[in-house]
Amino acid sequence: MEQEPSHDKKAKKVSLLIYICSMITVLIIGVGGTVLFFETTDQPSPATEEAALVQDSAEETKPELEADLQQVSELYSVLLANYFEEVDPAVLVEGALEGMADALGDPYTEYLDAGQSTSLQQDTQGEFEGIGAEVMKEGEFVLIVSPIEGSPAEEAGLQANDLIKEIDDEPVAELSLQEAVAIIRGPKDSEVELLMQRAGEEFTITITRDSIPVESVNYNLDENDPSIGYVQITNFNSPTYDEVVNAINDLNDQGAEKFIFDVRGNPGGLLNSALQISNIFVEDGQPLMQSQGRGEEPYVYVADESLGSVKFNKPAVLLINEGSASASEILAGAVSESASIPLIGQTTFGKGTIQNVAPLSGEGEIKYTTGKWLTAEGEWINEKGIVPDIESAMPEYQSLLIINSEQTYQLGDVSQEVANLNAVLKALEFKTGESGNVFTENTKTAVEDFQSENDLEVNGIVTRATANALVEALRTLIEENDTQYQEAVNYLQDQ
Repeated sequence: MEQEPSHDKKAKKVSLLIYICSMITVLIIGVGGTVLFFETTDQPSPATEEAALVQDSAEETKPELEADLQQVSELYSVLLANYFEEVDPAVLVEGALEGMADALGDPYTEYLDAGQSTSLQQDTQGEFEGIGAEVMKEGEFVLIVSPIEGSPAEEAGLQANDLIKEIDDEPVAELSLQEAVAIIRGPKDSEVELLMQRAGEEFTITITRDSIPVESVNYNLDENDPSIGYVQITNFNSPTYDEVVNAINDLNDQGAEKFIFDVRGNPGGLLNSALQISNIFVEDGQPLMQSQGRGEEPYVYVADESLGSVKFNKPAVLLINEGSASASEILAGAVSESASIPLIGQTTFGKGTIQNVAPLSGEGEIKYTTGKWLTAEGEWINEKGIVPDIESAMPEYQSLLIINSEQTYQLGDVSQEVANLNAVLKALEFKTGESGNVFTENTKTAVEDFQSENDLEVNGIVTRATANALVEALRTLIEENDTQYQEAVNYLQDQ
């Protein structure tokens, strides 16, 4: 998600912003691109009714099921008894569960083990338990991008650019970021020991985990036109509706007369949250969306007081992009087709299916696709997305990648990373000529000029300090040149 100027920041909360320029993955692992039936409204839900029939269906097919699973049982027994090394039965069972879900070829259907299911529930409830820090994988380390304000990580003294080398004596070098995050997160009041590295010096720190509230809404008045209010929705979880209502009310009190709502980079979340927020903009009785289960006619969800009593009727636009998925697309379809609110940006992701989560007899769960959803007017946007009313692209440099501060880039180097470095320098208006993927004399001169302007050691070599400064400069450039946001401001000012 592209950042906007002057977002309000509240203590002990964190926004689920995705920095386009740095590919940061945060400790707050969201419900990526999923609409979930974790909650229901007073209106009947076809998916809920379908779930209620699962037990009956299982009873009817029991003899057939037993025959089909005989081979699974036989394979389990053969491997357990005859494999040349000792086999953990739990590993075989978990592999079978994962394989059965994967066999459908549906990226949104997956088996969740105990840790994953707990994390999913925490995220959709609007908080998680852990140390509270944004992190990314950096070579053999996990890099602290930023400790969250008021979090255990901040209170323990962790700083941006600190490197995590070990978690509870386990080296992170061979772990994926997701695996490292899973170890760092844990129950409130439990402890995690981290072996850290800062400026080449190692130290060990023990942090007591806590509950970290996740803020899914950010808002502010436009810096140049205080009559325009800006509301960014970064996820659809349980508290999001109340946060949106609070943002609207607060901005109204501050004098906002027109609004920009923003779901760029928002991957989705809870269906009920999407319906509640869509209901704010649509008159009662008008359609919000439709859902369709296997062999069923579409069911139409309509705006209704049961979804909330707050109604919004001021001039507004909604910002969307290719990262707006699932629940974000439900909102976009509802406000566009049933509230005539213009969409500005780029065509959305195109994720038109609905998932449910069912517990299994062990500690795991199955997240599975239970149906598809259609827009208010009945269009299935899957793999097509929703086209904006006003097309507006971001500058090309917003998609550049982070420069690895653990690497050294210098004269003569040739790589795709150097090509990215040259592109970053060019975006910042430092001339590299036609250097391409080569660290040329022009690149060296551009680096020296950048280092001189930023009070860095001038040597024409890119290492940690220069790399971090380049990334920060690019991030600032993106913040100051949000062309889609400016398009929205111009549209509202012309109304």
